[in-house]
Amino acid sequence: MFKTSILIFIILAVIACQPKPKKAVTETINFEINVRNIKMGDQDAQVFNLKNSNGMEVELTNYGGILSRILVPDKDGNSENIMLTYNQVEDFINDRYFFGATAGRYANRIAKGKFSIDGTEYQLATNNGPNHLHGGLQGFNKKFWKASVIDSLENAVGVKMEYLSVDGEEGYPGNLNTTMTFILDKENKLSITMESTTDKPTIVNLTHHGYFNLSGMKEDILGHQLTIFAEHYTPVDAGLIPTGEIAPVEGTPFDFRIPHLIGERIAETGAGYDHNFVIKKEHDGKLTKMAELVHEGTGRTMTVYSSMPGVQFYSGNFLDGKQTTGGVTYGKNFGMCLEPQFFPDSPNQPNFPSPRLNPGETYRHEIVYEFGMKK
Repeated sequence: MFKTSILIFIILAVIACQPKPKKAVTETINFEINVRNIKMGDQDAQVFNLKNSNGMEVELTNYGGILSRILVPDKDGNSENIMLTYNQVEDFINDRYFFGATAGRYANRIAKGKFSIDGTEYQLATNNGPNHLHGGLQGFNKKFWKASVIDSLENAVGVKMEYLSVDGEEGYPGNLNTTMTFILDKENKLSITMESTTDKPTIVNLTHHGYFNLSGMKEDILGHQLTIFAEHYTPVDAGLIPTGEIAPVEGTPFDFRIPHLIGERIAETGAGYDHNFVIKKEHDGKLTKMAELVHEGTGRTMTVYSSMPGVQFYSGNFLDGKQTTGGVTYGKNFGMCLEPQFFPDSPNQPNFPSPRLNPGETYRHEIVYEFGMKK
C-alpha cells in the first residue's frame, strides 16, 4: 500500500511538471470609419476613411468612386500610402491620369469608339486619339455616386455606392444601374464588387485603375517583383488596340509566370508594358488569383484576385512628371496598374470573351487586393 502511494505521487508529480498547453489567443481586430464632406467643384462630395487595427487604411470618395489612398504597414510596422494620389481629395476634380479611378462604362480601349449590337452601330466619345478610353470624356470616374456606409458587417467595414448611367451617356445604349461595394476586412484585404443591370442590350467592363507603388513613394516601380499567372497575352498595334491574336507569353518579355523585376526586360517591349494578359480564355465568373507584386525593401506584398478573364498591366509609361504630391514627383514608371477586365476592344473581337449585357442579366465583377508581408 505504501509503495503504491509513492508510485501515485511520482506519477502526479511528473504530470504536474509537464508544460501546460497554451490557450489559443484570439486577436481582436477593431474597425473605424470616418466620413467628411468636401466640395468637388461646385458640388458636395463625401470622403470615407476605413481603418482596421492592423495598420491598414483606405480613403475613398463618392466623386468618381475613386480610391484616393491606401495605407499599409511595411516590415517594420510603418504604414504608408502605396497609391499615386493628389495632395488633397479635392484635386481629383482635375485628374487626367485616372488615379484611383473607377473606369467605366467600358474600361480600356475600343477601336475608333465604335461597336455594334444586333446590327445597330453605336458611336462612343473618342478621347484617346481616334479611340474610346475608360468610358469617354466623362466616364464613371467623373460622376457623383450615391454613397452610404455598410454597417452590418462582421470583422469588416465598408461603403456602398450607386450610379445610374442613362441611355445614350457617352454614346452607350441602355440605362445602366451600377452598384459598387468597397469592403476592408481584418486580414488586410480590400474587396471591390461591381454589379450592373440594363434595360437594353449594352456592353459593360468596369475596373479599378489605381496606380500602385509598394515602396511608399521612395522609388519607382522598376525594382518591384511581379508575377502574372497568364500563359497568353493580347498583342497590340501602334494605337494600343489588340490585333485580335491571343499569343503565348513564352519566350517574350511578357512572361511573368515566374517572378521578374518590372524593369528587367521593359526595354524589350519598346514603350513599356500596357498590355492585357489572358488569365482565362473564357469568362467563367470565378474569383481567380491573377498577379502578385513584391517590394523587397519594405517587405510589402500585394496579391490581386478577380472574376474577370484578363488583367491589364500598365507600367506608368505616360506619367510625365507634371504631378508632384507630398514633395514627390510622379515621373515615368513611378506607379503601375493591374486592371482586371474583359479584354480591350472586346466588342469588336469575336474571339474574345463577350462584354455584352442583356436585360434580365446581372454583370458582376469582384476584385480583391490582399496586402501582406514577404515571408
